[in-house]
Amino acid sequence: MNSEIFEKAQGIIDSRRQRAVQQNEERIREINDKIPQIREINNELFNTGKQLISLIGSHDPNVAARVEQMKRYNLQAQKISRDILVKYGLPADYLDLHYHCEKCSDTGYRNGEICECMRQICGKLAADEFNKNSQVRLSTFDTFSLNYYSGNDRVTMQKILEFAKKYADDFPNDKRSIFMSGRTGLGKTHLSLAIAEKVLSKGFAVVYDSAINILRKIEKEHFSRNSSAETIDTVLNAELLILDDLGTEYETPFYKSTIYNIINSRLNSGKQTIISTNLNFEGISKRYDERIVSRIVSSSVYCDFKGEDIRLQKRKD
Repeated sequence: MNSEIFEKAQGIIDSRRQRAVQQNEERIREINDKIPQIREINNELFNTGKQLISLIGSHDPNVAARVEQMKRYNLQAQKISRDILVKYGLPADYLDLHYHCEKCSDTGYRNGEICECMRQICGKLAADEFNKNSQVRLSTFDTFSLNYYSGNDRVTMQKILEFAKKYADDFPNDKRSIFMSGRTGLGKTHLSLAIAEKVLSKGFAVVYDSAINILRKIEKEHFSRNSSAETIDTVLNAELLILDDLGTEYETPFYKSTIYNIINSRLNSGKQTIISTNLNFEGISKRYDERIVSRIVSSSVYCDFKGEDIRLQKRKD
């Protein structure tokens, strides 16, 4: 894992924890001002806490029994406090510390291992860094026009547009990937990047670029003197991957095995991938071996883009 990205992620985790503590202190001050009964209970709990600390370090022969007694008293006092909060129309846990990640209490670690929340932040940061150098730029659904399609083609594209919007809105609940096929200039890249824009706005890690650019980066790192797996790790771990223009890359054994690795690994880990290509299923079947085709077909919703090249239409206009 890139050390710079890891340090940034740790900084985000630390900020979350500090914010959780600060918000908890603000709630405690608020309730102490509004509800004197709870203020008294909180003061008692604070004093009991100090007594517990002094007891544990003492030589009192009855320390175990007294500690147990204080624990029971604290639990009873906390229950009374929660009941009072509910009577005032507040959640029973209003005065509890509410962490962004309850699994690790916003430390980034759980049971001595890196928590999933830390991995997600690192993945998001790595994806954002990767996308800075992407050769494609994000689009939106608002700028996708059906006016360039007519007849049955327009009906088909209307359905594809509605599906793409719903897919983006529902992400990540719809676990299927998408296979966008059709001639050049029909809006495949536009819609795939509109989905990416929406998913990114929800805070997920998205990697998007042309297949050839992604493969070149992976190849360069793999065969460099200081062999690296930074790009392939980012591509495999992103919550959504946009592989644009699949089929334009060179036909080499390394590229074919890498494509299979990407598609297969992401499918096995339940991560969604959007592939756009000028090739139909027949073209994909001729270009790639059966393993790749099988993984694409088994995991993807097929969107067959119809119409006339939009870029040529724009030039005519």
